[in-house]
Amino acid sequence: SWSADGRTLLFTQRLGSAAPVNRDIWILTLGDSAPQARPFLVSDSDESSAELSPDGRYVAYESNQSGRSEVYVQPFPGPGRRDLISIDGGGQPLWARNGRELFYRASGPGPMMRMMAVDVTLGQVLTAGRPHVLWEAARARYPGGTGGRTYDVAPDGRRFLMIHQRDPAPQPPITHVVLVQNWLDELKRLVPIN
Repeated sequence: SWSADGRTLLFTQRLGSAAPVNRDIWILTLGDSAPQARPFLVSDSDESSAELSPDGRYVAYESNQSGRSEVYVQPFPGPGRRDLISIDGGGQPLWARNGRELFYRASGPGPMMRMMAVDVTLGQVLTAGRPHVLWEAARARYPGGTGGRTYDVAPDGRRFLMIHQRDPAPQPPITHVVLVQNWLDELKRLVPIN
């Protein structure tokens, strides 16, 4: 997640290769001197999907510290208290561009996923309302991915862009492969440049 001025990048980094996967949130600062990376949140838990608020004062992220994925917010660059935003689990947080809502994905009943929204007020102290369901759909239709956000929100906050998985159509087996060599020469022959 980039800051509005383009000088700060939040990213996750996995240290070590042991299971389970534990990522930490780091900050890369660009400026007049050489870029410098430093840790923002390092713990024994897995933290991912870090997103800076539009005013640059808060970070929303996903953590499994409680034993399941939840969405938290804490001041940026810190220090400050960490607030639990989601209820009953959640991940992939994203701030509305106007800074008045925080969206996240959550599991719904059975095979469903829910898109959640929380009304927030940014300022010296973050105020967050109770999460509410915007809509729900079959989880298989909107895959969750791993380690990053799989959706975006339009600037007006009313439309979502998501990866949509279609029912796989039966594919016939591959019986042959055609290899075309010198295709650029063939293209020039068929469509000459005048």
